[in-house]
Amino acid sequence: MPQLTDQGRRVLADLASRHGVSSDTVLQLAEALHHSDSAQAQFNLPELGGMGQWQQGGMVMVGDMFNTNLKNRVDALCGDLARALRDHRVFADEQTVTPTSSTGASNTGPSNTGWPAEFGQPAAQGAQNDMRYALFPQTNRLAVARNGQITLYDTAGHDISGFGQSQGGGQSLSFSSQHGTMPLSSLPVVTGNESPAANDASLPDDQIFSRIERLAQLRDKGAVSDAEFAAKKSELLSRL
Repeated sequence: MPQLTDQGRRVLADLASRHGVSSDTVLQLAEALHHSDSAQAQFNLPELGGMGQWQQGGMVMVGDMFNTNLKNRVDALCGDLARALRDHRVFADEQTVTPTSSTGASNTGPSNTGWPAEFGQPAAQGAQNDMRYALFPQTNRLAVARNGQITLYDTAGHDISGFGQSQGGGQSLSFSSQHGTMPLSSLPVVTGNESPAANDASLPDDQIFSRIERLAQLRDKGAVSDAEFAAKKSELLSRL
């Protein structure tokens, strides 16, 4: 467990007071962020609604997925903590990360932990019990691992903004998109561990146009470059 510096104790105490949470809650979040270079934090904290996840860039998941106030609270607290870890020497073994953008955000993102390399870099990932999941919006894929088996789902047509998991004995996964709260079963399955590129060959025409529209949205948001969009668009149009 990393040791707090004197400055770190003062910084975390100030954040706990400012956000109205206990010092223990702030410390656990700080430790989670510390281990990911301030990129993300997974937690199970009663003050923050139980299990949840925060990720740099705006992805927030909480147990009560309809509780917007709780999401905003988690986002504000974790955002302030991430900035504090970058700007101050909070932990004794910590080295300051130099910001790489005008907003002060580090360019360190979540690692591709345990997912096949061809999937690319996940925009969000989480785990509960024996289930793991990761979102790959650049290829319209959601990967879900259960008992060592990975199932790929096609997310085309959904701008996914968060996930929810059942807290009981079952392991059900739902997600939020512009269409509302949807169950995992609403997404079409990409057979087995087939790579995203391999499945494109069998897409019907309407799904090809839907895929191009989705890629255009990702380009407009800066998630893919103009060159990547043009190359993928050309590849998809060639399948008509």
